[in-house]
Amino acid sequence: MKYMLLLNDDPQAGAEPGTPAHEKEMEEWFAYTDALVKAGVMVGGEALHGPDAATTVRLRDGEQVVTDGPFIETKEVLGGYYVIEVEDLDAAIDWASRVPNVRTGSVEIRPVMDLGGS
Repeated sequence: MKYMLLLNDDPQAGAEPGTPAHEKEMEEWFAYTDALVKAGVMVGGEALHGPDAATTVRLRDGEQVVTDGPFIETKEVLGGYYVIEVEDLDAAIDWASRVPNVRTGSVEIRPVMDLGGS
């Protein structure tokens, strides 16, 4: 079964880029990704730019409404994702509990729908 791990965190919670603490955090992320690959469960994943780089599109009364930047004030924001393929939800929970940001943020697990396409 495929699951998407949505990585949410407070953008202010991490170490300052360029510091030894930031380098250590990045090493944790690389090690986690390597573990997914070595276990054969990694389908894909990417880090995302911050919410200040977001563009939100809505259609209201037939009119396109485009908003730059974050639309909703929230402490945690989506910072990236992994898609994994594992046996069941318990295995997905096990992998989610090892994501480096789980100590300061959260990891939302969502089953990926199989719509029968390629």
